[in-house]
Amino acid sequence: MLSAFASSSPILAGALASLCAGLATALGALPILFIRKLSAQAQDVMLGFAAGVMLAASFFSLIIPGIDVAQQQGATKLGAVTLVIAGILFGAASLWLVHRYLPHEHFVMGRQGPDAPRFRRIWLFVIAITLHNFPEGLAVGVGFGGDDLGKAAALAIGIGLQNMPEGLAVAVALLTLNYSRGQAFFVALLTGLVEPIGGLLGAGAVTIAQSLLPWGLAYAGGAMIFVISDEIIPETHRRGFENHGTVGLMIGLVVMMFLDVMLG
Repeated sequence: MLSAFASSSPILAGALASLCAGLATALGALPILFIRKLSAQAQDVMLGFAAGVMLAASFFSLIIPGIDVAQQQGATKLGAVTLVIAGILFGAASLWLVHRYLPHEHFVMGRQGPDAPRFRRIWLFVIAITLHNFPEGLAVGVGFGGDDLGKAAALAIGIGLQNMPEGLAVAVALLTLNYSRGQAFFVALLTGLVEPIGGLLGAGAVTIAQSLLPWGLAYAGGAMIFVISDEIIPETHRRGFENHGTVGLMIGLVVMMFLDVMLG
């Protein structure tokens, strides 16, 4: 049934799948309505888990399939890997440019980008979260725009799983900055609502022009790897609990690898 639905309406399937994955962020943030504090160690484990899922998803569900699709479309091995390398670098460069010129704020590292005093701090956080989550929605959408429904489903489930601890970590971080529980939950919810936008764009682009599929897969993979290196891992190493973050990363990586193998 899912296969038939995705085949007949891949754009809608990509948007809905990325919406479900994104809403998992709000689901993960629900405990914030009942608890006040979460240890720094636990936050770093959860952020590390998110990084591990994204890292495995980047390679198993995006980059490697991108090379395979490029070859299926007639590219040589050299041509396929060159195309995917270009897509990865383009995705990473796009996120770098956004980080360079758009004001945003990291939870631990503080405000970065141009000074924008008119922005309320809460909107700086929203921008940072949007930068973090948009590539995930894009990746899910691109996956459903392709032909491998199993890998697309594994990717959506994996992103949803990593969004839950990430949503809780984000909400707790906001509480430490004296935001109310309602505000913290609302911001976590917003992070989920940006993912279907990326999903819709990704699925639409590769559905309209299948030749864009390997580019889209590689671009999403590069963007996600940039987020892992630039955003998540530095956050897990800032407070002296890098071992906890590494444990979380390893667990997230093997969980996503298992999902990809079993569902792909």
